[in-house]
Amino acid sequence: MTATGLVAAGGLGLGEGPAYARQVSPARPGIGRPIRDWRPVAEDVRRELLHTWNAYKRLAWGHDHLLPVSGGHGEFFDDAHPVGLTIVEALDTLYLMRLDDELAEGVDWIEESLDFSAVNANVQVFETNIRMVGGLLSGYLATRERTLLRHARQIADILMPCFERSPTGIPYRFVNPSTGEISGVTNPLAEVGTIITEFGTLSRLTGDPKYYRAAKRAMKAVIDRRSELDLLGTEINVETGRWVNDTATIHPPVDSFFEYVWDAWDLFGDTDFRDWYAVLTRAILKHEATTINGHLWFARVDKDHGEVVTVDQSELGSFYAGLLGQSGHRRLGDAYLASWTSVLERYPVLPEGYDPVSGTATDKGNQLRPEYVDSCLNLWLVTGRNNPASQKYRELAYEYYLRQKKHSRVANGWTIISDVTTSPVKHGDLTSGYWWSEQMKYWYLMFTDARRFDYRNNYLSTEGNIFRGLLRR
Repeated sequence: MTATGLVAAGGLGLGEGPAYARQVSPARPGIGRPIRDWRPVAEDVRRELLHTWNAYKRLAWGHDHLLPVSGGHGEFFDDAHPVGLTIVEALDTLYLMRLDDELAEGVDWIEESLDFSAVNANVQVFETNIRMVGGLLSGYLATRERTLLRHARQIADILMPCFERSPTGIPYRFVNPSTGEISGVTNPLAEVGTIITEFGTLSRLTGDPKYYRAAKRAMKAVIDRRSELDLLGTEINVETGRWVNDTATIHPPVDSFFEYVWDAWDLFGDTDFRDWYAVLTRAILKHEATTINGHLWFARVDKDHGEVVTVDQSELGSFYAGLLGQSGHRRLGDAYLASWTSVLERYPVLPEGYDPVSGTATDKGNQLRPEYVDSCLNLWLVTGRNNPASQKYRELAYEYYLRQKKHSRVANGWTIISDVTTSPVKHGDLTSGYWWSEQMKYWYLMFTDARRFDYRNNYLSTEGNIFRGLLRR
């Protein structure tokens, strides 16, 4: 299967929406359509985040997650030991939105109460890295509060034995911060590879290269084991280096592995990653790209033979549209974004899983995922935020904001959805940690001229943490 008949991303035929969305400025010379005044939209995003933050303070302060429907709280890592995950994930978003009092409250809680070493549970190296280490690092870059960098390093040091004790350099999947016990001989590729931008940033800030070296060694060990078709499997044995699953895909559990191959080149200028990314992407486009019902999708295929295993899609894979744009494949990025946009003709917000052949949801939930908006942001930045051609990405992101707000907003904030196929949708009960770090930030950056963000030279991690581009203003 190959990518043929690719379609361009198009608009959704937006209605007027709420009153704040109707303000427009005169059309620019030579351009027929008026330019929307996005500032009221950005302010609405800021109000929604503050509304949910106040609910978190009232109902769940210091706990990992807000449960906005029941009015309670939950933990992500250890039920007996909260680590303020929401606070950590929100730090640089609060900074960008100039919510400085709230930011100071969060930093104070971290300084006084955060103790990740007391967690007595098996935590994923991957989740701990992108959420805790990444959130603390971007918070430090925003505030220069040394306590945030100190905690980031302490947590990374808890993770390091998973790399150092591995005979292949591929990290074990779990560690118990309280006991130091490591486990998880089989590790999915996203969890192996989505490490280097956090560890590399930590190496840069501390002057200790061990973090970057460990993360790079892990990625190289995987890439060196690619098939003759230059495809990677989905899971690998940490101790033997043998593939556990031979399916190649851009979808979970691989997705952000490819993102970080590109990102290590983008953020650190390491040419090995540039070359690896080129090799892996050529293979993906050759063997996984396919056109179904006029839209570009990415199939799961056998890594050794290229045969299609399934064409089912994960919403998490929609990030790939933005990555294609960032890496010089904007036409393909537009086409893949258009494919996901077409799903919104059937559902109010994107389902977790989708079958492009039948047009049905294979997973009916919506976990407040940010990937579609992430791709809108990246394609908008690549095209040039003041380029009239880039305004379609803003419009798509705005339409999705209206949809998500309509269907996920509850009295105490925003919640996940358990079924998008019913009318009304069925709510779950969780404000996901990444909601604070990702899509609220993406929407805000697209709808305002954020004075604390460098739109020309920036880097956002897979968790939306900003490691380059924060301005001290």
